[in-house]
Amino acid sequence: MEIDAARALGLVTRAVRNFEKDGKPASAVMLTRLYDTGVEDLWDAVTNKERIPRWFLPVEGNLQVGGKYQLKGNAGGTIIACTPPTHFAATWEFGGAVSWIDVTLAAERSQARLTLEHIAIIEDHWNQFGPGAVGIGWDLAIAGLERYVATGAAVDHATAEAWMGSPAGKDFMTDAGEHWRAAHVASGVDPDIAKQRSDRTIAFYRGEMPPDVAHPGTGS
Repeated sequence: MEIDAARALGLVTRAVRNFEKDGKPASAVMLTRLYDTGVEDLWDAVTNKERIPRWFLPVEGNLQVGGKYQLKGNAGGTIIACTPPTHFAATWEFGGAVSWIDVTLAAERSQARLTLEHIAIIEDHWNQFGPGAVGIGWDLAIAGLERYVATGAAVDHATAEAWMGSPAGKDFMTDAGEHWRAAHVASGVDPDIAKQRSDRTIAFYRGEMPPDVAHPGTGS
């Protein structure tokens, strides 16, 4: 499995925004990038139960508004909005925690832009790991989506798992974590705090987390 890390990460725009949700401090992790396909095809790739496993994970459930979904070995939740072919939103439930994802697609000339926001209430988990806890996982996912859209080849999950443990995979996750650290700082967080959080998250994704530290466990 080959991924040009510098290219894949460089084509993504990242941002972190802080606000209130239901009267509580919250933060949103945002990624956006262009894909070399049309909106209808990209929509199908990210919502079709048969195609999602080709670049992400097997999914079960009813992918309609009000329906429940479950990603194999990962998060599940409820579809809360869907307007084909431009927008869907869902809860993201993993490890007893609930957050929210919001995905929009838009045409730009002959390409399609995907924008994903992952929204979470700021709690101990966020204060320990920061935006990279979900951001690195989404960087991996949308890089896989780009590879699938470009080649039509489905991901081999065993090969992908092996790659994540390889030096190239670990370097990808380190670089992604550094991108998220920069986005965190740009949102107004103290640079030292942002670095502490990103260092913890990078160590987790690289398999180097000290045994006495809780892991991100965000599911993305």
